[in-house]
Amino acid sequence: MYVKICGLSEPEHVATAVEAGADAIGFVMTRSPRRVTPERAAELAALVPEHVLTVGVFRGEDPETVRAAALVSGVRAVQLHGKHPHGDFTALKDLGRSLVRAVDAAADLRCGAFDEDLLIVDAPHAGSGQPWDWAAVRGRPSGRWMLAGGLDPANVAEAVAAAAPWGVDVSSGVETAPGVKDSALITAFLTAARRAA
Repeated sequence: MYVKICGLSEPEHVATAVEAGADAIGFVMTRSPRRVTPERAAELAALVPEHVLTVGVFRGEDPETVRAAALVSGVRAVQLHGKHPHGDFTALKDLGRSLVRAVDAAADLRCGAFDEDLLIVDAPHAGSGQPWDWAAVRGRPSGRWMLAGGLDPANVAEAVAAAAPWGVDVSSGVETAPGVKDSALITAFLTAARRAA
């Protein structure tokens, strides 16, 4: 089970995620309580070993803004969240970073349909932290895709059983308040996700 811990902003939480076995770590560089600057993302990304994918998360920014932030931060992947057109992915292909497309279940759920390397299927209201009908997407996404939206240590096993994803992505489910991560919850989520697989 591939596991991404998203929205990290403090070195200790990055260290916890790496030590607990996260496959990917996300840094939000768009409007959000979890937002970090590209410069701060660079400091945090420098703490992450090569085998863990660092992901810059964007929502609605144009490709040139994304490109500039990705270069400053040094992240190894770029995630475009929401209704980004295919052209935005095409424009970033030469960046030499993995591309991640994050959409809700109403979108095209074929991983690679927009030339992305990874797909995230999120809740209808992304960032709400509310569980949704995970079973509704079972068998629909193809390729390397992660389930997101309302996941936490207590329900990730249920979500994995319902949707049968290749991986899972969590942010608010490992927080004590919006944007405030908790090391114990990060570790618990990774343990529960691996056990669910």
